[in-house]
Parts: sequence; structure tokens; C-alpha cells
Amino acid sequence: MCVNRIFYVFIPWSMQIPSLECAFQYSECYFRLKENFHCEGDVVIGAFFPLHTFYTEKKTAHGNLMNDYKDFYLQYKFKNYQFVLALVFAIEEINRNPHLLPNITLGFDVYNVPYTEKNTLMSTLIWLTGQRNFMPNYNCRMNRKSAAALTGTSWATSAQIGTLLQLYKFPQVREIIFFGPTDPILSDRGQFSSLYQMAPKDTSLSLAMVSLLLHFNWSWVGLLLIDDHKGTQILSRLREEMDRNRICLALVKMIPVTWTSLSSTFWKNLKIHESLANVFIIYGDTDSLQGLMDTLSQQLITWKVWIMSSQWDNTKHADYFLLDSFHGSLIVLHHHEENFEFSNFIQTVNPYKYPEDPYLPKLWYVLFNCSFSKFDCQLLENCQPNASLEFSPTTLVDMNMSEEIYNIYISVYAVAHTLHEMSLQQCQMQSHIKEEEVVFFPWQLHHFLRKIHKGDHMSLEWKWRLIEEYDVFNFWNFPKGLGLKVKVGTFSLNAPQGQQLSLSDHMIQWPTRFTKIPQSACYSTCWPGFRRASQKSRVVCCYDCIPCPDNEISNDTDADRCVRCPETHFSNTEKNNCLQKSMSFLAYNDPLGMILITIALCFSAFTLAVLAVFVKHRDTPIVKANNRTLSYILLMTLVACFLCSLLFIGHPSTATCIMQQTTFGIVFSVALSTVLAKAITVVMAFKVTFPGRIMRWLMVSRAPNYIIPVCTLIQIVLCGIYLGTSPPFLDQDPYSEPGHILIICNKGSAVVFHCILGYLCLLALGSCIMAFLSRNLPDTFNEAKFLSFSMQVFFCVWVTFLPVYHSTKGKVMVAMQVFSIFASSAGILGFIFAPKCYIILLRPDRNSLHHIRDTAYSRRNKPL
Repeated sequence: MCVNRIFYVFIPWSMQIPSLECAFQYSECYFRLKENFHCEGDVVIGAFFPLHTFYTEKKTAHGNLMNDYKDFYLQYKFKNYQFVLALVFAIEEINRNPHLLPNITLGFDVYNVPYTEKNTLMSTLIWLTGQRNFMPNYNCRMNRKSAAALTGTSWATSAQIGTLLQLYKFPQVREIIFFGPTDPILSDRGQFSSLYQMAPKDTSLSLAMVSLLLHFNWSWVGLLLIDDHKGTQILSRLREEMDRNRICLALVKMIPVTWTSLSSTFWKNLKIHESLANVFIIYGDTDSLQGLMDTLSQQLITWKVWIMSSQWDNTKHADYFLLDSFHGSLIVLHHHEENFEFSNFIQTVNPYKYPEDPYLPKLWYVLFNCSFSKFDCQLLENCQPNASLEFSPTTLVDMNMSEEIYNIYISVYAVAHTLHEMSLQQCQMQSHIKEEEVVFFPWQLHHFLRKIHKGDHMSLEWKWRLIEEYDVFNFWNFPKGLGLKVKVGTFSLNAPQGQQLSLSDHMIQWPTRFTKIPQSACYSTCWPGFRRASQKSRVVCCYDCIPCPDNEISNDTDADRCVRCPETHFSNTEKNNCLQKSMSFLAYNDPLGMILITIALCFSAFTLAVLAVFVKHRDTPIVKANNRTLSYILLMTLVACFLCSLLFIGHPSTATCIMQQTTFGIVFSVALSTVLAKAITVVMAFKVTFPGRIMRWLMVSRAPNYIIPVCTLIQIVLCGIYLGTSPPFLDQDPYSEPGHILIICNKGSAVVFHCILGYLCLLALGSCIMAFLSRNLPDTFNEAKFLSFSMQVFFCVWVTFLPVYHSTKGKVMVAMQVFSIFASSAGILGFIFAPKCYIILLRPDRNSLHHIRDTAYSRRNKPL
């Protein structure tokens, strides 16, 4: 409800309020300068705040600015006016407290701190001497007791004021309290012995910022730092933390703290908008980098995320269609306790309550369209009666305490406690001193303030300083003028590792260009299925995305390496998951297995049919002439050859693996030795007519028939050696075929296996040679050429089988061996028995003794 209320109140003002740096340029009263704001008290605190700056377009005497106000450029920093409000609030609260500085009132002198060192020293001397046209070493405020000087926000300003004040000892003031960010130079007691810093140290700021980068996976980041010792120090710390977490710097720009940083020509070569980094860290105080902030606002860079260490003054930034360059920025600030009384105090502030305040009338003039009197430049009674800073845009006045405001608040309390402790000691030592009179010397105040600074008497107020804790805020400024600073997380160094950063991501609003968490990397996101590979000649953060190799996966974004799947799994197409492999073998129900079974059964049936034909016509001349016994043996062996292919189909087992190769080798040895016996028989049949007792004896004793058992026995011996040394065994191959685990029969000893194949080819080669020797014999009963053709087919099939077999895997490899069995067996069956079946079944006239005699007679009487 509160956010909505502020939202609807701010939108009209954000649309109507012009840029404050050029607003109301026709009101002379608005440009009248008053350097100080004074409040009387027994003890006075001097406050030096950067409240306004001006730039002249021509050389004009300081005293004549009122007459030439159109010739200079004035900028009020109403955001810093909250420093004055915090000072007033703290002093009024202390003055109302009867237990702290009783009967003693605190007052203040507020002076503006211009940008230049000269004007800063001039303001300090005016405070010291009480004269606007001062003379060094002359003091017109002898009766005023000045306790301390409160300075900020720039360390350089505090160093200048501190150096000047330390030149004056008694009776002048020398205690300086700095409420800005802690600076190591100001901690040098040899140079600044009386300067105290209220803000906690930024030792863990770099760690907090790097934790943000790691939380959002930002690895390509730019740095915009103030060009001084603090910028160098934070750069060193950030580099160390980034290198440890593999975060790289895309751009590092050191911004000089000079007048040139406010010039537009200084930013021409910066080219932040062209950088590939979408995240930039900005470190520096609000005054030093104001030129940078103005430039970024004017360029309207809505595609960068800014991580900042300060709450910037953006009241002077022009409007561009309700957009803001800093909307969605993340601000990392020291954690501090909230003070709700401060919000109530701001609601009661108005120009009539503090008539001596020179800035409130101007603020009312800007916010509530009040007019000035032409006589005394005071506000007329035509303002809204209920006008309050409660309804002002948060870009001008924030109702909550910022880090710097809180530091001012505790600084005033530190001075008050110091004076209180010192007055108590004086009362104890000098009872004759009146209670309302405070007498102190600079070194005494220094002694007590040092004790307070160590936390001896303000343990509750200073306890938070010992805790390394930061708050993370998200800046909401869309539409422009909303100006909300929303707390979205915390960083605590004392939390357990991995839990130091706590963020509510859903509360974060990003720059208007982004619809989700921005990415900032010098590489494209490597999605699951890819891995990162470092680019040559590039920083460690820059990567190429390389697909995972086969059978490897990556299931995380930006994975550094791919993980191999187990042997029982394989990677999917996207390479982001391992899937269970299926068992693969030439199954009976597999289409290829069914085709091979059908072929084997058909060939076996056809061979049996041929055997039946030969048995039926066993007494015919053609069957007798071709050795019936060998023909029967060969046909039955061919049936076994066709059927042995069934051992290669189905789920393999150890028994089937052994039977596959041994059965194949023995059966084919019988077939080939039978063919060899038939070839030798043909040759001997035509040689028997020649004289020679040995040839007749071989024919009569049927010696060729012994070739079959002898040749088969040799193959059996080879198979025995095969089984005895390295027999086939059941094996799995998870690599050859993606997505499958091949169930295979490992051949065991490859040498013996190839010896078995070589022996079969040797038998085929012997049959070819015998058939070649009988090529010129009469062909009436000569089947030598058919035997030769069949062996040539057999020889070619198995010679071709070897390279093809070794180039295939899985089912195809098994099917290749089965096909070779079919081709070689069918070649023997076709070339040897097909012509005989043709004569027996289709030309029975040629299968007679009479036809055979006529044919032989005609050949003998054929003229030469």
C-alpha cells in the first residue's frame, strides 16, 4: 500500500519537475547564495557539506554574483541537504535528552563545500574567523566554543580541512570527524592526528560485490573507479577476488578527480555502451564521480547493470521518456540500524519552522511551486498548507536514513558523549566550576573523543561497526521519478561459507531492456550437451562451446568437461543424458533373422529334394556315372551346411558359440573333401585305360573315398586345437553400435580361426586344380568343369568374406557369415547338381544307355 501511494504521488512530479540544474532560471531569489546556516548553542559543531556548486561563464567577482546571476550556472544538491536534516535531528534529540549534556546545548554552523580546493579552504577560514572578508590569524569569535568539525563526503575535502585546522591549536578547534567512506590516508595518525572516521572499513566490500557476480553467473565485468589511492586499492582487491573466482575484467577505467571529468569531451573515448559486458561496478564517492553519473544518465544506457557502492545524487538528470539509466542498479551499502524517528522528523520540516535555513525555501520553491517575495526573498503565504517533504520524490529527499546520514547521526552523538564525559570529569576535579559552564582544551577533547571512538562508552552504538555486514538495495526508477531504494538482500562475512549472500531474486527489477536476469560473459552460454573450451590468446573467462564427443554428456550449463556414460548406457542425440543400452543380437524374430531362417530352410528343402531325385533315379546312367555314394554324401553334407547357419541366429550362448565355428568347419570340410574325391575320381576314370598297375589298383580299391575321412580328420584336429587353446566365448561389445550392447561370440584365437578358413580354401583350391587337369577329357560323363565352377565360387566367396567380415559389426557381421555359408553351399549345389537334375527330370531321353552310345559313336567318326 505504501509503495503504491508513493508511486502515484511521484509520477506527476516526475513528469512536471524539470531538470534542477536549469530550473527556475528567471527567479533571482533562487540564485541568491548564502554560505552558512547557524544555530546557537553552548557548544557549536561545524559542518561542511557539499550543498551547491556554481560555474561562471566569465570571470566575475564573487561579490557581484547577485547582479550577474544569469551569467553563471548554479546547481543545488538537494539530495545532500539530508545531511543538514540529519545534523539538526541529532542535535535537537540530544538537546531534549536530560541525561546527556544536561544544562548544555549544542549548536551548529553549516557551510557549503564547493568543488574547488580554494573555496573549501575559504569556507573553513570563514568558520574559524567569523569574518566573510577574513584575515588569517584573526578571530572574531573568541567567546564561541567550537567542539569539532564534521566533514564529508570526499576524503580530499576532509584532508584539506584537517590540514588547515591542525595549523591552529589553542584556542581554536582541531578535532575533525569524517562521515564519508573510510579512507586509509585519513587513518594516518602522523598526518591527521585529530581526524576520526565514523564509517566502518570497506575491507569486505570487494568480497560482497564478487559474491553478487557469482550469484548471477556474471563473469565478464567492467570497472569504473575513481583515479586515486582508494580506487587503486579497491581495484587490487577486486582483481584478487575475481581471479580467485575466474571472473574477468572487460574494461577498467580510472576516472580522474578533476574538473575535466565534468566535461562531455572527456567521455567521448570511454565507449561504455559498446562494451560486451552488461555489468559494471562503479566505485567512488558521490562528488568525485558526478561527471560520470551525469554522462551515463544522458546517454540513456538501459542495457547495463550498475553495481554501485554509493547512493548517487540523480536529481539533476534529465528525463527521457520516463526511462532512467540507473533503473535496476544494485547498491551495496554498510548495514545500519533504522531510525524511524528520523522519518517523523522530516515530515515536520518546513521553511517556517527553520527560517534561518537558506535551502528550505528553495526546496519548497522547487517542489510546491511557492513564490518568493521580491523584497526579502522570503516565501509568501501562498504555499500549500499541508506541504511536507513526505510527499517529495525520493530522488530529492529520502525518508529513511542512508549510510552517510547514519554516520552523521552517530558522529554528532560521539561529540556529545565526548563532551559529556569531559564535563563529568571536570565536575569531579573542579567542584567550584559552575555546572552550566564548559571549559575544555583541544587536547582534552581529543583524549575523550579517542576513547569514544574505541567504543569505551558507546558500545551499543559502535557494536555494528565490528560486524562485516552489507545491505543490497535495488534502485527502482521506472517510471522516472519513482526513486525507490528497495532492500533485496544482505551480505554477512560472519555467516557460514556459501551462505554469506542472501538475496530475494524475485524482488529485483532489472534495467528496462531485460525481461530476465541479464547475462554478462564473453562467451555464449554453453548449454547441456556442450562443454567450455578456452580460446587461445584470450583471457581465462572467454570460451568456445564444443559439443561433447560420442558417448559423453554434460547435463549442466557451462560445464567444464563432458562425462563419459557407463558401458551399459549411451548418450542421447542432445548429449545431455545417458540412456540404457538395449541388447542387440541377430534374433529369430528380427526381420533379418527371419529372412535368413527362411533361406536356410528353403535351401535345405531343395537339397533334400535333389537327394530324393538322385535316390529315385539311382539306376540311371547319369547317376551311376557320377558316383552315387559321393553324390549322396555331398547332398547330405550340403543339407547340414545350410542348417548349421541356424546356429548363428538367436541369443548366443557359450555352447552355441563353440558349435558355430566347429560345426561350420567340420561340415564344410566334409563337403569340400567330397568334391575333391569326385574330382579325383573323374580324373582316374579316364586314366584307367592307360597301362599301369597302380592306377587300376586305386580304382579297384576305391581309394578316392578315403580322401573324405582323412581331410575331415585334419579339420577335426584343427578344431580340437582351437577348443583346447582359445575357444570361442560369449562376449559383449558396448562400443561398436551406438545405443546397443552387442551380444557376440568372440572368436577367441584369431589365428586358429583363420587356419580353419584357410584349410577350407585349400581344399577348394585342390578341387580346382584337379578339375583343371581334366579339362580336355571327353565330357559325356565328365563333370570336371562343373566341379571347377563350384570351387571357384566357393573360393571367391570366402576370400571376399574375410575383409567384409572384419569391416562390419553386430548383426551385419553375423549375417555376413551366414550369407557366405549360403552362397558357397548354393554354388556347390547349383553347379554340380543342377545340370544333372535338368537331364533327369526334363531330358530323360538323354539319360539312357542308347543315347550315350550314339553320342560316343558320333564323336569317334567325326572327321578331323
